[in-house]
Amino acid sequence: MSPALQQSRDAFLDYLRDVRQVSPHTREGYRRDLQSLQSHCEQLGRDRPGAIIEADIRSWVSQMHRRGVAATSIQRALSAARSWFNYLGRSEGEKHNPAAAVQAPRKPRKLPKTLDADQVDRYLEFNRKDPLALRDRAIAELFYSSGLRLAELTAINIDDLDRHSQLVTVTGKGRKTRTVPVGRTALGAIDDWLAVRNPAADDPDAARALFLSHRGARISRRSVQDRLRIQGLRSGMHQNVHPHMLRHSFASHMLESSGDLRAVQEMLGHANISTTQIYTHLDFQHLAKVYDSAHPRARRKGGK
Repeated sequence: MSPALQQSRDAFLDYLRDVRQVSPHTREGYRRDLQSLQSHCEQLGRDRPGAIIEADIRSWVSQMHRRGVAATSIQRALSAARSWFNYLGRSEGEKHNPAAAVQAPRKPRKLPKTLDADQVDRYLEFNRKDPLALRDRAIAELFYSSGLRLAELTAINIDDLDRHSQLVTVTGKGRKTRTVPVGRTALGAIDDWLAVRNPAADDPDAARALFLSHRGARISRRSVQDRLRIQGLRSGMHQNVHPHMLRHSFASHMLESSGDLRAVQEMLGHANISTTQIYTHLDFQHLAKVYDSAHPRARRKGGK
């Protein structure tokens, strides 16, 4: 790779780390995407960022599409390219962003999988009372009670929970904090867990953490995913239960009961209400099923 392209990319990644404080996982994704773009452009004879034009970006996107790269991955790669060129505009005076007008292929919109209320009740039946079971129940109840993301839940500290006000403060995407309600059932499950939680005085981070692993460290995201999946098997679920499924179930049930899209948006921490609107489609699906089964003219006579 040309020195100019590589130096520009490395400076941008340093900016993401030091100024934007982007997570290592996200930075690695940006690095891969920009390496792909810059390798493509170098094959076209572009040896510096200012030489890259919109047609280069379009041919890069077309190449990924022909290779069968998923639309979501192409969208992420384009986002990385736009961010890089925006950074160049601020730091080096490169005013034109050749990726600004390029669109990724449309991805099919998939509705999130949810559990109905009866399935949630069955899933949240924890028959064991050992410390791990009490912790797992508190985790599952909190997911469903407050609609949290996986990273938000594992980062919660004990002090983030306000039992008197029945609220928890979490840090979501973009390091944005929000405060959301916690139901009485979830609070009770958390109290049961805290009663058996071992103090972790030797590790300052673990000492603050609400949920600990069996080794006394802050629980990992992978561990939470594994424990929720195991509970799904124990409760007889015929699908893989994961943290986002409980979050989706929370959103769907809240919207179905209240109809308040803005409130659900705020509780979920969505920046755009269009993201929350996907749950209205779930509600419409439910209404359509009720209509088809109940309305006398929903189906033609004789199955026609």
